[in-house]
Amino acid sequence: MEGSSSFMSEHDVSAFYERHPYPQPVDDIAAYRAQWNDARRRADSHLIWPSEPYRDDRAILVAGCGTMQAAHYAARWPNARVVGIDISEESLAFEESLKRAHTLDNLELRLLPVERAAELNEAFDAIVSTGVLHHLPDPDAGLRALRAVLAPRGALHLMVYAPYGRAGVYMLQEFCRRLGMGHGDRDIAELAESLRALPPDHPLVPLLRNSPDFATEAGLADALLHPQDRAYSVPQFLAFVRDAGLQFGRWFRQAPYLPWCGAIAAMPLATRLAALPAAEQYAAIELFRGTMVRHSAIVYHDATAAHIAFDDRSSNRFVPIRLEGTIAVRERLPAGAAAVLINRNHTYGDLYLPVDAERLRAFEAIDGARSIGELGGDAAFFRTLWLWDQIVIDRSRG
Repeated sequence: MEGSSSFMSEHDVSAFYERHPYPQPVDDIAAYRAQWNDARRRADSHLIWPSEPYRDDRAILVAGCGTMQAAHYAARWPNARVVGIDISEESLAFEESLKRAHTLDNLELRLLPVERAAELNEAFDAIVSTGVLHHLPDPDAGLRALRAVLAPRGALHLMVYAPYGRAGVYMLQEFCRRLGMGHGDRDIAELAESLRALPPDHPLVPLLRNSPDFATEAGLADALLHPQDRAYSVPQFLAFVRDAGLQFGRWFRQAPYLPWCGAIAAMPLATRLAALPAAEQYAAIELFRGTMVRHSAIVYHDATAAHIAFDDRSSNRFVPIRLEGTIAVRERLPAGAAAVLINRNHTYGDLYLPVDAERLRAFEAIDGARSIGELGGDAAFFRTLWLWDQIVIDRSRG
């Protein structure tokens, strides 16, 4: 299931967002800005550019910025130059208000479709396009347009919908189409009330319960009444990237896709799964997990520089940096464990990593300054932490 198969015009999509700016606008981003410091920015940078020295002054394009994403990036990276583009004047008006209120002098906003990004006459070190291309009449044209303005050593953070975890969404989208529903206030109010009658085992119910999007009018309209929506399975996503002339680098959070992480690693078929090529592993695990609602990845012109290998002595020069959201839990532990390591950004409950006392000490010793060799030289353990999204690697020394 790939979502809507109808093709709407740019005007249709623009009109939708003029009426339903998304996400729900906020008028204060001070709390968001306070979450970001140099340590967190450095980890974010090395997730994307592990082989390059840390920089905080890159040129960033937020393509399809909505009501606040470009402002968030400008607040997150105060020394960067951030450009946000969108097709909704209403959304950009909210961004402008955030720019003024928070003195975001490093932010520029333009009313411009993603497909016409070349009109910016600029190459960007980083491009962010999350939740956008799957709403375009021609997503391939949109991705090619972004590739054209991506600097040679640049990176593109791309997120699109995935089909299997959104099966309930696409069932309700088809339900709404059959009833001839639009996206006016009355349509949304009647839909919100009608969702209360869904059977408890309907595939949409877990999303209604767990996704904050369904708690707002804009989120409900975006999910169920959008005029253009498609989804990509893993093979379709990888082909989408390849056909645009780009190379897949890594999943933004990779552990859910890997056969060495979580409950999948202990199942009888794990050995067969691990023997597959990487792309086949990802595709099989998407099917086995069954509930992925999106695919979020970093892609490049040339993904070579993003490659990390722990198979030679140079890995002792790698500097591990803990990712935001990683914690050590010391309660209700498996036998023999001193703690379990969890990345709170993961949504799958099986992605916890038990560690003994020695490895817990090694994890807690990570300070973002010392190399693996200086921390004891257990490259295999630090590779495990990297696979499980506990750390990123700064390999610029090596």
